[in-house]
Amino acid sequence: MGLTPGSDFSLADSVPLAEPVRTSTSASRRPQMFPMLSSADIGRLCRFGHKQRWPDGAGMFEAGNAATGMLVLLEGSVQITQYDGLGHYADVVEQGPGQFLAEIGQLAGHPSLVSGRAIGDVEALVIDPESLRALVVAEADLGERIMRALILRRVALLETNTAAPVLVGPPGHANMVRLQGFLARNAHPHAELAMDDVTALKLLKEYGPTADQLPLVVCPDGTVKLNPSEAELGRCLGLLPDLSGDKVYDIAVIGAGPAGLATAVYAASEGLSVLVLDAYAFGGQAGASARIENYLGFPTGISGQALAGRAFVQAEKFGARIAVPAVVEGLDCSACPRRIFIEGNPTVQAKAVVIASGAKYRHLDVENFARYDNAGVHYWASPIEGKLCHASEIMVVGAGNSAGQAIVYLSSQATKVHVLVRGASMEATMSSYLVERIRGLKNVEVHLRTEIVGLTGEDGELTAVTCRHRDTGEQRLTPVRRLFLFIGADPNTDWLKDCPVARDSKGFILTGAPSEDPTARTPSPLETNLPGIFAVGDARAGSTKRVAAAVGEGAGVVAQIHAYLATLDEHAMPIKAQAPAQVKVPEQVKVPEQEQSKV
Repeated sequence: MGLTPGSDFSLADSVPLAEPVRTSTSASRRPQMFPMLSSADIGRLCRFGHKQRWPDGAGMFEAGNAATGMLVLLEGSVQITQYDGLGHYADVVEQGPGQFLAEIGQLAGHPSLVSGRAIGDVEALVIDPESLRALVVAEADLGERIMRALILRRVALLETNTAAPVLVGPPGHANMVRLQGFLARNAHPHAELAMDDVTALKLLKEYGPTADQLPLVVCPDGTVKLNPSEAELGRCLGLLPDLSGDKVYDIAVIGAGPAGLATAVYAASEGLSVLVLDAYAFGGQAGASARIENYLGFPTGISGQALAGRAFVQAEKFGARIAVPAVVEGLDCSACPRRIFIEGNPTVQAKAVVIASGAKYRHLDVENFARYDNAGVHYWASPIEGKLCHASEIMVVGAGNSAGQAIVYLSSQATKVHVLVRGASMEATMSSYLVERIRGLKNVEVHLRTEIVGLTGEDGELTAVTCRHRDTGEQRLTPVRRLFLFIGADPNTDWLKDCPVARDSKGFILTGAPSEDPTARTPSPLETNLPGIFAVGDARAGSTKRVAAAVGEGAGVVAQIHAYLATLDEHAMPIKAQAPAQVKVPEQVKVPEQEQSKV
């Protein structure tokens, strides 16, 4: 079929081993991917499931269909195959008695990524997703072996990238890159078909997409979508679950960056029901970092995606429900439980809300910027963007740590990297280890006191950037097709416009501010002026723009939530809320203009 890998992203770092798993090393980890369970192990598992039988040749589960959970084989064998949504199956492995069938998506009940067919009469112990989560927590040593296998199996699926969804579109096309990035950031296997592939040509002829309807996407069930939104793609993959129903969660976390995921992990591990909503992917801005080298406990560094992947799996392990992409449009703060409005979904309810919505990337203030946004302009540097920079000159704008990490990574992909810095040096806003590393890169040229004043392109694609020296006024046209912006970010809090949560003049959420009203309770340090609504991470006023600090806030807010939940009366709204106008604004921590979320 001519399927080509869709991404370099790997969850391998989610496994507590020294080096990432690649296709060449997967064989050496086969015993960990497909461990044999002893009769004693199986005996310990029996309390978590029930036995079921299938006749020879029966389909036990199908790719794209609702999750079965984990199957522990007691009798007979099962042939595991991958399906690409186009009618093609590829054998993966045959498993027999003493082995188990599942991968990491089964923790959350996501649709299966593979299919299974009975070879001979099969009897298996069926452990549904909820019981599987209970198992890996209750049976520590056995749970560790199972978790390792589940993660490594997802890694192997990501490495082969021969499963649905299948993307058909021109390489480097803005919407192709958009969907590739979405799938990669969410660690979902996928495949790509070259435009001249025989199967691709048949699909293009049948559906006749126009240029703006590409890429064409084949979902696991064979459904074809033309240039779908992330939400449409998320639904067809089961990443965005049905949130209908009357369930009231203990906590709703808005944002799945480091702060939001830390909140989810600690809250869920302490028995609270947790719903996490994110508009794009787990990891937030930190998840886009090519490499983080100053995060405690990782002396050789770790990619932002790998770090976020660990936290994501950890949250699901403890039972947190994560919905991606779920765009929160508003928050009803007038009643308890709070109501959260989600684009294209029913309203959800929660007793407490943690705002961890982070920040949104700043754009260039140039006349024709919108024309090239997502058509040559990028805000993170993942392997997908790295491939687009091969053998070409590119430009990076910014002098924070996020920019520094991108420069180091992209210098290994591009022939030359132009770095634009508005200030007189990088030292003021970038960690010294990154500054020294950049100085040692021969294909990196740093332009100080320089800014962009214009963008040029052809056929809607960026071709050149006009730069101006801030002191001399001298302008220069630099031919580049890829422009990476790390020029800071603004708080992602506009969606709170109808909720009277107190914010400062820049939109950051105020927390812990004492009230002048003696009848109102002083909020907890991470609580807003509205009882039961908390804020953590980059969206909070005065927060330190570091991953470690965000994780600390996410962990710390859970104790404050417990204290709040203890005050709730089952039939009435608790505690008088303080009015935003009476909030004493704490001194705002000044963040340099060039700075983005630091790690």
